[in-house]
Amino acid sequence: MGFRTFVLSAAMLAAMMAAACPLANAAEHVTLKNGFEVDCVRREAVGDKIRLYFAEKGVPASESNYMDVASDSVVRVETVADVPEPAAEEKAPTAMVLMTAPTKEEMHEMLAHAGAAHHIDEDLLASVVRAESGGHVRAVSRTGAQGLMQLMPGTASAMGVEDSFRPEQNIAGGTAYLDMLLTRYHDNVALALAAYNAGPGAVDKYRGVPPYRETREYVARVIREFNRRKQTAMVAQAR
Repeated sequence: MGFRTFVLSAAMLAAMMAAACPLANAAEHVTLKNGFEVDCVRREAVGDKIRLYFAEKGVPASESNYMDVASDSVVRVETVADVPEPAAEEKAPTAMVLMTAPTKEEMHEMLAHAGAAHHIDEDLLASVVRAESGGHVRAVSRTGAQGLMQLMPGTASAMGVEDSFRPEQNIAGGTAYLDMLLTRYHDNVALALAAYNAGPGAVDKYRGVPPYRETREYVARVIREFNRRKQTAMVAQAR
């Protein structure tokens, strides 16, 4: 991981985006400015952010997995009525996989495993996950990208991903794709990230990061998060 880690450490920064207000027993389907569509069990204001809580079986909404988003990033909020839970024998085998978000430890393990397999810094992968989906397993963009690393169906299929909503498959596929892009652009992280966001065709056309505001903000956002993680780790080691 030496060379790639060195290139990444030389990069710079930027932040994330997102959405959200409260609910009781029903759920809300929230559409964000960035195109993400997420379901939450309730929302609450936290400073200048909105916290979206996601359901986890047997866990109170106040303690379940959540994502903080900018308070002005919500485009639409729709109430989704409760649907009776099917009997145990009627449930699909993957129902729990789709509903339960990985723990912090499980996420770390999956990212570390994928990073080691492709010689990519784990913190870079974690930064891509945060920028792409905010860590929400079931995130779906307006263009159809799915899961933690927002894989398009065609990309997922090419990377051998059968179910983009299974965290381990999504991370493995997204990491393999990012590895291909890093190789294609000779470990130039900014170009690889730009291609991950806008497609290699756009990067090749402009011979660099495309002049798209969304793509440029995306590249900066990932690099900022990566640097934040490295700085946090350095401070922790210095103590």
